[in-house]
Order: sequence, then structure tokens, then C-alpha cells
Amino acid sequence: MTVTVKVLVAPLQMANTQTTQYTAPASTKTIIDKATVTNTDTVNRTFSVNLVTSGGSPGNANLMIDDRAVVPGETYNCPELVGQVLEPGGIISTIASAASALTLRVSGREIT
Repeated sequence: MTVTVKVLVAPLQMANTQTTQYTAPASTKTIIDKATVTNTDTVNRTFSVNLVTSGGSPGNANLMIDDRAVVPGETYNCPELVGQVLEPGGIISTIASAASALTLRVSGREIT
């Protein structure tokens, strides 16, 4: 077994449409160790995160964070995601209330 510590989602501004940010590679389990969302806008913004199993799609059954508000200048550490495991083909999907307002970064471990 090989464990690789890595940035799963390099810092990016989330879109205001449901977007896949990370897909666990084939034959690889992924553990999320840290996820942050920073509001770079001047007004409150919200975001949601889904952890979707391979072949699935984002929906209420895999919603981990639902419309979490982030105030201007705040960095929200996402405790709901820490320790979560994605099986091969599993995805991290996000949506924000406004494009180019919330910066996402996720790090973790890939186990092969």
C-alpha cells in the first residue's frame, strides 16, 4: 500500500454551477484531511459540497455542506469533510452562490 499526501483541489474560485472539483483515481481511495473556503467578495456568499460515489450525481443523498454562508474575508474550515473517504471514482462537487467569490482548497491522501 502506498500513501501519497497531496493537494486534491488546488486553490480555485468556485463556479455558480454544480462542478466536479476532484475525482478519485481508479484503484485509489482518497481521504480528505483539510478543506477551506475563503470569501474574497464584499458580501456574504454561500456554498454547498457533495461527496458523490462513482457513477452517481450530486443530490440530497450525498450533500455534506448545504448553503453554508461565509462572510467577507472569512476562511471557513470544513469540518464536515475532514476524514471523509472517497472510493475509486468518487468525486468532490461544489456550487457557490456567485462565481469568482469563494476560493476552495482541499488536501488529503491518496491510497493505492
